[in-house]
Amino acid sequence: MSLIPATILTGFLGSGKTTLLKRVLTEAHGQKIAVIENEFGEENIDNDILVSETNEQIIQMSNGCICCTIREDLRATLQLLAAKRRKGLLTFDRIVIETTGLADPGPVAQTFFMDDEIAETFLLDSILTLVDAKHAAQQLNDRQEARRQVGFADQIFISKADLVSAEDLDALQHRLKHMNPRAPQKVVHFGEVALSEVFDLKGFNLNAKLDIAPDFLNDGAHDHDHVHGEHCDHPSHQHEHEHGEHCDHPSHDHEQGHGHGHHHHDDDVKSFVFRSERAFDPAKLEDFLGAIVNIYGPRMLRYKGVLNMRGTERKVIFQGVHQLMGSDLGPMWADGEAKMSKMVFIGIDLPKDILLQGLEQCLV
Repeated sequence: MSLIPATILTGFLGSGKTTLLKRVLTEAHGQKIAVIENEFGEENIDNDILVSETNEQIIQMSNGCICCTIREDLRATLQLLAAKRRKGLLTFDRIVIETTGLADPGPVAQTFFMDDEIAETFLLDSILTLVDAKHAAQQLNDRQEARRQVGFADQIFISKADLVSAEDLDALQHRLKHMNPRAPQKVVHFGEVALSEVFDLKGFNLNAKLDIAPDFLNDGAHDHDHVHGEHCDHPSHQHEHEHGEHCDHPSHDHEQGHGHGHHHHDDDVKSFVFRSERAFDPAKLEDFLGAIVNIYGPRMLRYKGVLNMRGTERKVIFQGVHQLMGSDLGPMWADGEAKMSKMVFIGIDLPKDILLQGLEQCLV
Protein backbone atom coordinates (compact mmCIF):
# COMPACT_ATOMS: atom_id res chain seq x y z
CA MET A 1 0.00 0.00 0.00
CA SER A 2 1.43 3.39 -0.83
CA LEU A 3 2.39 5.74 1.95
CA ILE A 4 0.00 8.47 3.08
CA PRO A 5 1.50 11.91 2.38
CA ALA A 6 1.68 14.36 5.27
CA THR A 7 2.06 18.14 5.13
CA ILE A 8 3.04 20.32 8.09
CA LEU A 9 1.43 23.76 8.03
CA THR A 10 3.12 26.30 10.24
CA GLY A 11 3.21 30.06 10.38
CA PHE A 12 2.95 33.24 12.32
CA LEU A 13 -0.13 33.94 14.41
CA GLY A 14 -2.68 35.68 12.25
CA SER A 15 -0.90 34.76 9.04
CA GLY A 16 -3.95 33.01 7.61
CA LYS A 17 -3.10 29.34 8.21
CA THR A 18 -6.72 28.63 8.94
CA THR A 19 -7.94 30.48 5.87
CA LEU A 20 -5.54 28.47 3.75
CA LEU A 21 -6.55 25.25 5.46
CA LYS A 22 -10.28 25.88 5.01
CA ARG A 23 -9.73 26.65 1.38
CA VAL A 24 -7.76 23.47 0.86
CA LEU A 25 -10.44 21.45 2.65
CA THR A 26 -13.27 22.90 0.61
CA GLU A 27 -11.35 22.60 -2.64
CA ALA A 28 -9.80 19.24 -2.08
CA HIS A 29 -11.08 17.96 -5.45
CA GLY A 30 -12.19 14.59 -4.31
CA GLN A 31 -9.34 14.09 -1.89
CA LYS A 32 -10.22 13.39 1.69
CA ILE A 33 -7.88 15.04 4.13
CA ALA A 34 -7.29 14.32 7.78
CA VAL A 35 -6.35 17.49 9.65
CA ILE A 36 -4.44 17.23 12.89
CA GLU A 37 -4.56 20.37 14.96
CA ASN A 38 -1.96 21.10 17.55
CA GLU A 39 -4.42 23.23 19.44
CA PHE A 40 -8.10 23.34 18.95
CA GLY A 41 -10.49 26.20 19.22
CA GLU A 42 -13.42 27.72 17.40
CA GLU A 43 -11.16 30.14 15.65
CA ASN A 44 -9.40 27.32 13.89
CA ILE A 45 -12.02 25.45 11.96
CA ASP A 46 -15.45 26.93 11.53
CA ASN A 47 -18.15 25.17 13.46
CA ASP A 48 -20.37 25.07 10.42
CA ILE A 49 -18.10 22.54 8.78
CA LEU A 50 -17.89 20.38 11.87
CA VAL A 51 -20.38 17.62 12.19
CA SER A 52 -19.82 15.56 15.27
CA GLU A 53 -17.34 15.38 18.07
CA THR A 54 -16.34 12.05 19.59
CA ASN A 55 -14.39 11.20 22.69
CA GLU A 56 -11.37 10.47 20.65
CA GLN A 57 -11.23 14.07 19.47
CA ILE A 58 -11.74 12.98 15.88
CA ILE A 59 -14.26 15.14 14.14
CA GLN A 60 -15.94 14.18 10.90
CA MET A 61 -16.50 17.14 8.63
CA SER A 62 -19.27 17.59 6.14
CA ASN A 63 -16.96 17.28 3.15
CA GLY A 64 -15.69 13.90 4.30
CA CYS A 65 -12.51 15.31 5.79
CA ILE A 66 -11.70 14.67 9.40
CA CYS A 67 -10.07 16.73 12.11
CA CYS A 68 -8.12 15.44 15.05
CA THR A 69 -6.83 17.44 17.91
CA ILE A 70 -3.57 16.61 19.55
CA ARG A 71 -4.40 16.20 23.17
CA GLU A 72 -2.05 13.24 23.27
CA ASP A 73 1.18 13.19 21.41
CA LEU A 74 1.44 13.27 17.67
CA ARG A 75 2.78 9.76 17.29
CA ALA A 76 -0.21 8.27 19.10
CA THR A 77 -2.61 10.35 17.00
CA LEU A 78 -0.95 9.23 13.76
CA GLN A 79 -1.00 5.60 14.86
CA LEU A 80 -4.68 5.85 15.78
CA LEU A 81 -5.52 7.39 12.41
CA ALA A 82 -3.57 4.70 10.57
CA ALA A 83 -5.27 1.93 12.54
CA LYS A 84 -8.75 3.33 11.90
CA ARG A 85 -7.95 3.69 8.23
CA ARG A 86 -6.75 0.09 7.98
CA LYS A 87 -9.95 -1.13 9.62
CA GLY A 88 -12.04 0.91 7.23
CA LEU A 89 -13.44 3.16 9.98
CA LEU A 90 -11.99 6.30 8.43
CA THR A 91 -11.06 7.18 4.90
CA PHE A 92 -8.53 9.84 4.02
CA ASP A 93 -5.93 10.30 1.30
CA ARG A 94 -3.48 12.57 3.11
CA ILE A 95 -2.96 14.43 6.35
CA VAL A 96 -2.25 18.04 7.18
CA ILE A 97 -0.80 18.89 10.59
CA GLU A 98 -1.50 22.46 11.60
CA THR A 99 0.87 23.61 14.30
CA THR A 100 0.21 26.42 16.74
CA GLY A 101 1.45 29.88 15.92
CA LEU A 102 4.70 29.46 17.81
CA ALA A 103 5.41 25.78 17.43
CA ASP A 104 8.76 24.53 16.26
CA PRO A 105 8.06 22.26 13.28
CA GLY A 106 11.34 20.35 13.86
CA PRO A 107 10.11 17.75 16.34
CA VAL A 108 6.91 17.31 14.30
CA ALA A 109 9.01 16.56 11.21
CA GLN A 110 11.30 14.24 13.14
CA THR A 111 8.35 12.11 14.26
CA PHE A 112 8.05 10.83 10.68
CA PHE A 113 11.61 9.50 10.70
CA MET A 114 12.09 8.39 14.29
CA ASP A 115 9.26 5.96 14.60
CA ASP A 116 9.32 2.88 12.38
CA GLU A 117 5.59 2.33 12.47
CA ILE A 118 4.93 5.92 11.41
CA ALA A 119 7.62 5.75 8.72
CA GLU A 120 6.01 2.64 7.27
CA THR A 121 2.62 4.34 6.97
CA PHE A 122 3.20 8.04 6.35
CA LEU A 123 5.50 10.01 4.10
CA LEU A 124 6.41 13.54 5.17
CA ASP A 125 5.90 15.65 2.05
CA SER A 126 6.75 19.20 3.08
CA ILE A 127 6.66 21.98 5.63
CA LEU A 128 4.68 25.03 4.54
CA THR A 129 5.20 28.31 6.38
CA LEU A 130 2.81 31.25 6.21
CA VAL A 131 4.26 34.69 6.81
CA ASP A 132 2.05 37.70 7.53
CA ALA A 133 3.63 40.53 5.52
CA LYS A 134 2.14 43.24 7.69
CA HIS A 135 3.56 41.95 10.97
CA ALA A 136 6.51 40.00 9.63
CA ALA A 137 9.26 42.49 10.40
CA GLN A 138 8.15 42.77 14.01
CA GLN A 139 7.63 39.04 14.46
CA LEU A 140 10.94 38.13 12.84
CA ASN A 141 12.73 40.69 15.02
CA ASP A 142 11.07 39.66 18.26
CA ARG A 143 10.43 35.93 18.01
CA GLN A 144 13.02 33.32 17.32
CA GLU A 145 10.18 30.83 16.77
CA ALA A 146 9.04 32.86 13.77
CA ARG A 147 12.57 32.86 12.36
CA ARG A 148 12.86 29.11 12.91
CA GLN A 149 9.61 28.50 11.03
CA VAL A 150 11.06 30.35 8.05
CA GLY A 151 14.23 28.27 8.25
CA PHE A 152 12.31 25.00 8.21
CA ALA A 153 10.07 25.82 5.27
CA ASP A 154 10.01 23.96 1.97
CA GLN A 155 7.56 26.57 0.66
CA ILE A 156 6.81 30.05 2.02
CA PHE A 157 3.45 31.73 1.47
CA ILE A 158 3.31 35.46 2.19
CA SER A 159 -0.15 36.69 3.17
CA LYS A 160 -1.50 40.22 3.67
CA ALA A 161 0.99 41.62 1.15
CA ASP A 162 -1.66 44.06 -0.06
CA LEU A 163 -1.39 45.82 3.33
CA VAL A 164 2.27 46.78 2.90
CA SER A 165 4.21 48.89 0.41
CA ALA A 166 6.06 47.33 -2.51
CA GLU A 167 9.37 48.34 -0.89
CA ASP A 168 8.50 46.66 2.38
CA LEU A 169 7.41 43.51 0.60
CA ASP A 170 10.62 43.48 -1.41
CA ALA A 171 12.73 43.94 1.72
CA LEU A 172 10.82 41.13 3.45
CA GLN A 173 11.35 38.78 0.52
CA HIS A 174 15.08 39.51 0.51
CA ARG A 175 15.24 38.91 4.21
CA LEU A 176 13.39 35.60 3.97
CA LYS A 177 15.58 34.50 1.09
CA HIS A 178 18.73 34.96 3.13
CA MET A 179 17.23 32.99 5.97
CA ASN A 180 16.08 30.23 3.64
CA PRO A 181 17.23 30.29 0.02
CA ARG A 182 15.81 26.85 -0.77
CA ALA A 183 12.13 27.63 -0.14
CA PRO A 184 10.24 29.26 -3.03
CA GLN A 185 8.16 32.25 -1.90
CA LYS A 186 4.67 32.97 -3.12
CA VAL A 187 2.48 35.94 -2.29
CA VAL A 188 -1.08 34.70 -1.63
CA HIS A 189 -4.37 36.50 -1.16
CA PHE A 190 -6.89 35.11 1.30
CA GLY A 191 -5.45 31.64 1.08
CA GLU A 192 -6.08 31.40 -2.66
CA VAL A 193 -3.47 28.86 -3.56
CA ALA A 194 -3.60 26.10 -6.15
CA LEU A 195 -3.51 22.68 -4.51
CA SER A 196 -0.51 21.84 -6.67
CA GLU A 197 1.43 24.45 -4.68
CA VAL A 198 0.39 22.95 -1.36
CA PHE A 199 0.54 19.18 -1.82
CA ASP A 200 3.06 16.74 -3.27
CA LEU A 201 5.89 19.26 -3.13
CA LYS A 202 8.31 16.49 -2.17
CA GLY A 203 10.33 18.78 0.04
CA PHE A 204 11.63 15.83 2.03
CA ASN A 205 12.39 13.63 -0.92
CA LEU A 206 15.98 12.66 -1.36
CA ASN A 207 15.95 13.97 -4.91
CA ALA A 208 18.86 15.12 -6.98
CA LYS A 209 17.79 18.68 -7.40
CA LEU A 210 18.77 21.28 -4.90
CA ASP A 211 16.66 24.35 -5.49
CA ILE A 212 18.28 27.48 -4.20
CA ALA A 213 16.96 30.90 -5.15
CA PRO A 214 19.03 31.65 -8.26
CA ASP A 215 20.07 35.15 -7.28
CA PHE A 216 21.32 33.76 -3.99
CA LEU A 217 23.74 31.58 -5.91
CA ASN A 218 24.69 34.29 -8.28
CA ASP A 219 28.28 35.10 -7.47
CA GLY A 220 27.99 38.48 -9.11
CA ALA A 221 25.16 39.49 -6.84
CA HIS A 222 27.48 40.06 -3.95
CA ASP A 223 29.89 42.65 -5.12
CA HIS A 224 29.33 45.14 -2.35
CA ASP A 225 30.91 44.77 1.03
CA HIS A 226 29.61 42.40 3.62
CA VAL A 227 30.67 42.27 7.24
CA HIS A 228 29.93 38.61 7.60
CA GLY A 229 30.15 36.46 4.62
CA GLU A 230 26.86 34.76 5.31
CA HIS A 231 25.56 35.25 1.86
CA CYS A 232 28.60 34.34 -0.10
CA ASP A 233 28.77 30.97 -1.62
CA HIS A 234 32.48 30.42 -1.71
CA PRO A 235 35.05 30.45 1.02
CA SER A 236 37.05 32.69 -1.29
CA HIS A 237 34.27 35.22 -1.36
CA GLN A 238 34.61 36.46 2.13
CA HIS A 239 34.00 40.02 1.16
CA GLU A 240 32.46 41.90 3.95
CA HIS A 241 28.81 42.79 3.98
CA GLU A 242 27.16 44.85 6.56
CA HIS A 243 23.65 43.48 6.56
CA GLY A 244 22.84 40.92 4.11
CA GLU A 245 19.22 41.25 3.56
CA HIS A 246 19.12 43.77 0.83
CA CYS A 247 22.07 42.90 -1.15
CA ASP A 248 20.83 40.65 -3.81
CA HIS A 249 21.07 43.38 -6.35
CA PRO A 250 23.50 46.23 -6.50
CA SER A 251 20.47 48.48 -6.83
CA HIS A 252 19.40 47.53 -3.35
CA ASP A 253 22.31 48.79 -1.55
CA HIS A 254 20.76 52.09 -0.76
CA GLU A 255 17.76 50.82 1.13
CA GLN A 256 19.43 51.80 4.35
CA GLY A 257 18.63 55.40 3.56
CA HIS A 258 14.87 54.93 3.54
CA GLY A 259 14.44 55.03 7.25
CA HIS A 260 12.48 51.76 7.23
CA GLY A 261 14.82 50.30 9.78
CA HIS A 262 15.08 47.16 7.64
CA HIS A 263 18.79 47.17 7.79
CA HIS A 264 19.17 46.37 11.44
CA HIS A 265 18.53 42.69 11.16
CA ASP A 266 21.27 40.33 11.29
CA ASP A 267 18.93 37.41 11.82
CA ASP A 268 20.17 34.47 13.83
CA VAL A 269 18.54 32.11 11.32
CA LYS A 270 20.86 32.21 8.32
CA SER A 271 21.81 30.05 5.44
CA PHE A 272 24.96 29.48 3.52
CA VAL A 273 25.98 27.39 0.57
CA PHE A 274 29.09 25.28 0.06
CA ARG A 275 30.16 24.41 -3.46
CA SER A 276 33.14 22.52 -4.80
CA GLU A 277 34.20 20.81 -7.99
CA ARG A 278 36.55 18.50 -6.11
CA ALA A 279 35.16 15.18 -4.94
CA PHE A 280 34.53 14.42 -1.27
CA ASP A 281 36.33 11.67 0.58
CA PRO A 282 33.33 9.65 1.88
CA ALA A 283 34.89 8.58 5.21
CA LYS A 284 36.12 12.07 6.06
CA LEU A 285 32.81 13.67 5.14
CA GLU A 286 30.83 11.18 7.18
CA ASP A 287 33.02 11.76 10.24
CA PHE A 288 32.86 15.52 9.88
CA LEU A 289 29.09 15.73 9.35
CA GLY A 290 28.56 13.30 12.22
CA ALA A 291 30.62 15.51 14.53
CA ILE A 292 28.90 18.71 13.38
CA VAL A 293 25.43 17.25 13.84
CA ASN A 294 26.41 16.01 17.30
CA ILE A 295 27.48 19.46 18.40
CA TYR A 296 25.17 21.79 16.47
CA GLY A 297 22.19 19.52 15.69
CA PRO A 298 19.64 21.45 17.76
CA ARG A 299 20.59 24.64 15.88
CA MET A 300 20.61 23.01 12.45
CA LEU A 301 17.14 23.44 11.02
CA ARG A 302 17.40 22.08 7.48
CA TYR A 303 20.37 21.05 5.41
CA LYS A 304 20.63 19.34 2.09
CA GLY A 305 23.26 18.48 -0.48
CA VAL A 306 23.87 16.88 -3.84
CA LEU A 307 27.43 15.57 -3.66
CA ASN A 308 30.22 14.33 -5.82
CA MET A 309 31.79 11.47 -3.85
CA ARG A 310 34.98 9.66 -4.69
CA GLY A 311 34.31 6.04 -5.62
CA THR A 312 30.87 6.40 -7.14
CA GLU A 313 29.66 7.58 -10.53
CA ARG A 314 26.32 8.52 -9.01
CA LYS A 315 25.25 11.65 -7.21
CA VAL A 316 24.99 11.24 -3.46
CA ILE A 317 22.03 13.06 -1.94
CA PHE A 318 21.78 13.87 1.72
CA GLN A 319 19.51 15.95 3.90
CA GLY A 320 18.70 16.45 7.52
CA VAL A 321 16.53 18.08 10.14
CA HIS A 322 18.27 18.80 13.43
CA GLN A 323 20.22 15.68 14.43
CA LEU A 324 18.54 13.40 11.91
CA MET A 325 20.47 12.96 8.71
CA GLY A 326 19.86 10.60 5.79
CA SER A 327 21.60 9.98 2.50
CA ASP A 328 21.00 7.99 -0.64
CA LEU A 329 22.54 7.27 -4.03
CA GLY A 330 20.93 9.37 -6.73
CA PRO A 331 21.13 9.20 -10.52
CA MET A 332 24.36 8.98 -12.51
CA TRP A 333 26.14 12.22 -13.34
CA ALA A 334 25.15 12.98 -16.92
CA ASP A 335 27.72 12.99 -19.70
CA GLY A 336 29.38 16.35 -19.79
CA GLU A 337 27.70 17.48 -16.55
CA ALA A 338 30.10 19.26 -14.18
CA LYS A 339 30.45 17.13 -11.04
CA MET A 340 29.75 19.95 -8.65
CA SER A 341 28.94 19.31 -4.99
CA LYS A 342 26.40 21.78 -3.59
CA MET A 343 25.21 21.94 0.00
CA VAL A 344 22.93 24.39 1.75
CA PHE A 345 22.77 24.74 5.53
CA ILE A 346 20.03 26.66 7.32
CA GLY A 347 20.41 27.12 11.04
CA ILE A 348 20.65 29.33 14.09
CA ASP A 349 24.00 31.02 14.54
CA LEU A 350 25.88 28.19 12.89
CA PRO A 351 29.65 28.73 12.77
CA LYS A 352 29.91 29.24 9.05
CA ASP A 353 33.71 29.37 8.94
CA ILE A 354 34.12 26.13 10.88
CA LEU A 355 31.67 24.35 8.61
CA LEU A 356 33.12 25.66 5.37
CA GLN A 357 36.72 24.96 6.42
CA GLY A 358 35.77 21.53 7.70
CA LEU A 359 33.99 20.63 4.45
CA GLU A 360 36.97 21.91 2.48
CA GLN A 361 39.18 19.48 4.45
CA CYS A 362 36.91 16.56 3.53
CA LEU A 363 37.63 17.02 -0.16
CA VAL A 364 39.93 14.55 -1.89
